Amino acid sequence: MNPIKRGVLALCMLASGSAFAAEITIDTAKPGAVINKDVYGQFAEHLGTGIYEGIWVGPKSKIPNTKGWRNDVVGALKDIQVPLVRWPGGCFADEYHWRDGIGPREKRPVKVNTNWGGVDESNAVGTHEFFDLVDLLGADAYVNGNLGTGSAQEMSEWVEYMTSDSKSTLANLRRKNGHDKPFKVAYFAVGNEAWGCGGNMSPQYYSNLYKQVETFLRAPKQYRPKIIASGGNDNDVVWSEVLSKELKKQTDGISFHYYTIPTGKWEVKGASTAFQENEWISTLSNTLRMEDHIQKNSAAMDKHDPEKKLGLFVDEWGTWYDVEKGTNPGFLFQQNTLRDAVVAALNFNIFHAHAERVRMTNIAQMVNVLQAMILTDKDKMLLTPTYYAYQMYVPFQGATSLPISLKDNQDYSAAGFKVPEISASAARAKDGKVYLALVNTNPNKSADVAVNIPGQVVKSVKGRVLTAAAMDAHNTFAAPQTIKPAAFSATAGADGKLTVKVPAKAVIVVAVE
Repeated sequence: MNPIKRGVLALCMLASGSAFAAEITIDTAKPGAVINKDVYGQFAEHLGTGIYEGIWVGPKSKIPNTKGWRNDVVGALKDIQVPLVRWPGGCFADEYHWRDGIGPREKRPVKVNTNWGGVDESNAVGTHEFFDLVDLLGADAYVNGNLGTGSAQEMSEWVEYMTSDSKSTLANLRRKNGHDKPFKVAYFAVGNEAWGCGGNMSPQYYSNLYKQVETFLRAPKQYRPKIIASGGNDNDVVWSEVLSKELKKQTDGISFHYYTIPTGKWEVKGASTAFQENEWISTLSNTLRMEDHIQKNSAAMDKHDPEKKLGLFVDEWGTWYDVEKGTNPGFLFQQNTLRDAVVAALNFNIFHAHAERVRMTNIAQMVNVLQAMILTDKDKMLLTPTYYAYQMYVPFQGATSLPISLKDNQDYSAAGFKVPEISASAARAKDGKVYLALVNTNPNKSADVAVNIPGQVVKSVKGRVLTAAAMDAHNTFAAPQTIKPAAFSATAGADGKLTVKVPAKAVIVVAVE
C-alpha cells in the first residue's frame, strides 16, 4: 500500500473510536507572561555518543562537517530554532577542567569519563569548539562551571578567559587560541546537582560556596553572564527555599531537575518500546507531576522573591528508560517514540502556564542520549518524535501566553492511574497569530474539542498533527520516516462553531483564524 494512503487510513482508524466533548475558551483580552525562548533550550553533555560520534566528528571526517560539527545534525537543530545549549554537563561538569579543552587538540590531555561509562575523554571538544557550535546554531551559550572538583579560582579564570576584553594574560591566551573578541556567555552555572553527583552537599553549605564563587565571577558589564545556582530535584523544595533566601541578590535563577520514569523506580525504569498501556499511562501520570513540582518550588521561592526576579530553570528534564540492550549502560541510549513526543508536549504546556517563573528548561539530551532530538549511526541520521514536538511548538518561542479555560474535560483512566484526557496551551506569537496546542493523552479515543475566543468568530484552525497507530511508533535507520507530523485543519460548521477532532494519542499545534 502507498505509505501516504496507509498513513491516512491509520489516522481514520485512530479517529474512529468514540469521541468525547470538551470546550476550550481562549481569553485574548488578558495576555499573560511572555514564554521565554529558552524554555525550548537543549542540553549537550559529554555522555555516551551525545557529542563524540553524535554531533562532533572532527574536521578531518568524511562526514560533511563545519569546524568538526556534522552539517546534517546542525541543520536539523537549526530547523527547530534551538535557542540555547547547556554544556559540558551534567555530572560531567563537576569533573571538567576547562584548561584541558583549549589549545591544539592533539596536545590536549586524555582523561577518563568516570561518570559515564569509564571511557576515554579526548577533550577534543572544549570551549572554542562549543562556541563554534552555538554560533552555527545561532543559539545562546549556557556554560556549567565545575564546583565539585574545581575551585572559585578555576571558575573565575574561565569566565575571564571567555569574556575579558582586556589585555590580560588569559584574554590574550584566548586570542592566541583563535578568538579575538570575547565569547558571549548567556548563562554560567556554579556547579550541578550539588545534592548528589556534584558533591553531596546540603543547601546551606552550597549557598555559602556559591556566594564565595559568585564574588569572583567578574566580567565586563556587556559580557557578564547571568549566574545560575544549582537547585533541587523531584519532591525536594528545600533547595529552592534556602537558595532564594540566601542568593536572591546574587543570582538570576535556580535550577531544578525532574526525570519521568514509567515505573517510578530507578532500579527498573521500564522499556522505551514494546510497552503496554499500563506503562503508557504511568509515564504520562508521572510526567504530569512536573506541574506540582513547579508549583511547590515557585511557592517556596515566593516567600523570599515575591516579585519573581529569580527564574526557576528546569535545566534537566525528560524521559529516562532502561538502556537499550547491547549498548553501554553508561551511555544512556534509548529509543524515542510517540509516547516521548506526548510527554514533551505535556511539559511544554505546563511550562507555558508558569511562564512568569519558568524562564529556561533544557531537555536531556540533544543527540543519542535519553530523550534525544536526533539519533545518529555513523553517517546516518534520523529525527525522533520528540524532535517533531519541538518543531511544532516553535511558534511558542517568545510568544505571549494566553489564559485558557477547559470545560468538560474528562479523565483517561487505566491500570490504576488517571490523567486529564486533554492538555492545552494558547499564546499569541510574534507573528500576531493565536496558536493553540492540544494533546490527547487517551490512546484509544479521539476527542471533539470546541474552540472559542470571546469577541472573535473562530472560523478555522490550520497546523500539524503528530500521531500514529501504535503507542510505541518510532523511527529507525531502516525506516526513518515511520512517524512524522501531517498537515491538519478544521473549519467551523454551519452553526458557526469550530470543533477540532483530536485523534487518539496525538499532539496538535494550530494557528487559530
